Amino acid sequence: MSNNVNPCVSCGACCAAYRVSFYWAEASDGGGGVPVTLTEPLGLMMRNMRGTNDRAPRCVALAGEIGQCVSCKIYADRPSPCREFSLSGDNGVVNDRCDRARARHGLPPLDAWRFSTPDESYVSQGASPVPDHVQSAGL
Repeated sequence: MSNNVNPCVSCGACCAAYRVSFYWAEASDGGGGVPVTLTEPLGLMMRNMRGTNDRAPRCVALAGEIGQCVSCKIYADRPSPCREFSLSGDNGVVNDRCDRARARHGLPPLDAWRFSTPDESYVSQGASPVPDHVQSAGL
């Protein structure tokens, strides 16, 4: 098993920074996997995750404390914007939206995801040590 720790399991900032909108058919009432009870209509053909269209967005599916230990309650069935959102530095590509969401919650940017242990660079940048937990079953 790798010693690399995915910083997403101790972040969650993107889930509390942006509206998560997607095509209505991704919800369970349209044949998709996103539980319709966790969504709300956003126009004729679009839905969004409840809580993400608020002035202070926070996805209803996000469990835990941002910057500490978080998980998605519907990780396996999350909508396409969540599946497509990459952490900054993944494969050497900076994601400004990730870094901006982290800054909004007082977390340091991820200029490159190359941490070999939680004690190297990640924690030294000011992030909390990663607690022993699993984000979602099957990961």
